[in-house]
Amino acid sequence: MLIIKGKLVSDDVIKKQFLCNLKACKGACCWEGDFGAPLEKNEIEILDQIYEKVAPFLTEKGRQAISKDGTSVYYDEAEEYGTSLQPDGACSFMTIDELGIAKCGIEQAHKAGAIDFKKPISCHLYPIRVEKDERVNFEAINYDIWDICSAACELGKKEELPVYKFLKDPLIRKYGQDFYDELDAAAIHLNE
Repeated sequence: MLIIKGKLVSDDVIKKQFLCNLKACKGACCWEGDFGAPLEKNEIEILDQIYEKVAPFLTEKGRQAISKDGTSVYYDEAEEYGTSLQPDGACSFMTIDELGIAKCGIEQAHKAGAIDFKKPISCHLYPIRVEKDERVNFEAINYDIWDICSAACELGKKEELPVYKFLKDPLIRKYGQDFYDELDAAAIHLNE
């Protein structure tokens, strides 16, 4: 484990390799799992505020699920808020492109210039999952190993791309450039 800017970082974040291979997995992380994408407190309000601008980028099933359950739901078992889900378990914000690959309707709205918000940080950071305990100001940054990402692990190994380098932009978005630079320096030092 490393401590970077007061955050506990799993060794796997720098030792494991990862590169999304959407041709292989088709974006399965958008429809697999038991809960919606984890949301930070401020993101719950953001999703409500931007929904009208995002709605045109969603499927009818997604819009119906949001109409019924809202943009976010509290998941008792996970003890956190997440995006709402369609009846089949897919994220309410998920769309499918012409190649059958899952896309984020929020991100599509962002790319089209309709909104400034890219997508929930938990999605942007995946396969990193952040574990927090605000009572003791604890935050752990972990690499989440999931079998649906096996093709991404293989491609990451082939390209020799560590998880943290694959996730440079979202890590900077979440923690800032100084955090990333310190993480990179620690990784270089440990790999010498």
